[in-house]
Amino acid sequence: MLRITRFSGFFSAAMFVTVLVILSPSFQSEAIRSSHRFSFRKAPPFRNAAECASVSGQTTTVCDPSLVHVAITLDVDYLRGSIAAVHSILHNSLCPENIFFHFLVSDTNLQTLVESTFPNLKFNVYFFDPNIVAHLISSSVRQALEQPLNYARNYLVDLLESCVERVIYLDSDLVVVDDVAKLWSASLDSRAIGAPEYCHANFTKYFTAGFWSESRLSGTFAQRRACYFNTGVMVMDLVKWRKEGYTKRIERWMEIQKSDRIYELGSLPPFLLVFAGHVAPIEHRWNQHGLGGDNVKGSCRDLHPGPVSLLHWSGSGKPWLRLSSKRPCPLDSLWAPFDLYTHPSS
Repeated sequence: MLRITRFSGFFSAAMFVTVLVILSPSFQSEAIRSSHRFSFRKAPPFRNAAECASVSGQTTTVCDPSLVHVAITLDVDYLRGSIAAVHSILHNSLCPENIFFHFLVSDTNLQTLVESTFPNLKFNVYFFDPNIVAHLISSSVRQALEQPLNYARNYLVDLLESCVERVIYLDSDLVVVDDVAKLWSASLDSRAIGAPEYCHANFTKYFTAGFWSESRLSGTFAQRRACYFNTGVMVMDLVKWRKEGYTKRIERWMEIQKSDRIYELGSLPPFLLVFAGHVAPIEHRWNQHGLGGDNVKGSCRDLHPGPVSLLHWSGSGKPWLRLSSKRPCPLDSLWAPFDLYTHPSS
C-alpha cells in the first residue's frame, strides 16, 4: 500500500513538530540535520497584479478551483535547485498567490525551511515511501537517476488530494521565466499528459539493441508515432491517469526491465514506453532542456532556437554546483538571479 503523509503549508510549527515525532525518530533526526545544512534568504512578497485577489490568503484550500497546481520534489542534493525553481515561478507569475505547490519528499522533511523562505506560500508536503518503488529500480548510467524520489511523479494520483484533477510536474533543475499559468492552460485534448515533443531525436537510442530485436517488446510502438519527450516538464490530467491505470502500466515495464534490461536511463524510458505517441504537444518554449550538458562530460550547451519560457539544466551539470566551483557555463547566469542560497556562516 502506498504510504501517504501530507503536511499543509498552513500548519502551525507546534503541530508540525508533533507530526514529525509521530512519524519516526530517524525521520525527525534527518530533518533536523538537514535544516542546519542549508540557509536561504527570505524571498520578497510577490503581488504582481491587482486582479489577482480572487484567492484569499489563509482561507485558501487545496481544492479551490481557481488554483494552479505545481508538483516538485524536495531532495537534499537538489534542494538549492528546487528553491530557485519556486522563486522563479513566483517572480514571473502574473498571479503568484493563485499557485499551490505540492512538494514531494522521501528521506527528509523541509517544511519549516520552505515556510521561512516563502512565508506566504500555499503548499502541502507529501511523504513518498522509497520502498514503494525501490524493488523496481534498476541500475542506470548515472547514480542520481536511480533515486526513488525520481519515480514519485508516477504516483501523483495517489499522493495528491483527489480534488486535484490537473497538475504541472517540474524537475528541480530548472527555472521558469514566463507566467506558469500559460503552461497550466495548455490543451491536453483527450491525453493524460502534455509535454514538448522532439520528433527529430534518435528515438532508438533510449532502448537497448535487445529491446529492438524482440518484436514482443518493440511492438509496443507499432502504429504509434513515437517521439522523445522530457519528463521533467509535464502537464498531467490526473483524472484520465487514474481512469486508465497508467501507474500500473509504468510499473509493468519496470518489471520487464529488471529481467530483460531494455533501457539504461532511469525513470524516462518507462514513460516513453507508455506515452510516446500519445502526448499532447506543448510549445518547445516550455522546456529548453539539456543545459546541464551530456551525462558523461557535463559540457556546456547553448539554447535551442526560438522563444524561451523555461530553462532546464537536465544532464549531469547543475548550475548551482558549477557556480559554487567558480566554473560556470555561460547560461548558468540565467539561473543565478533566482538562487536564494546563503552559506550558513555568512
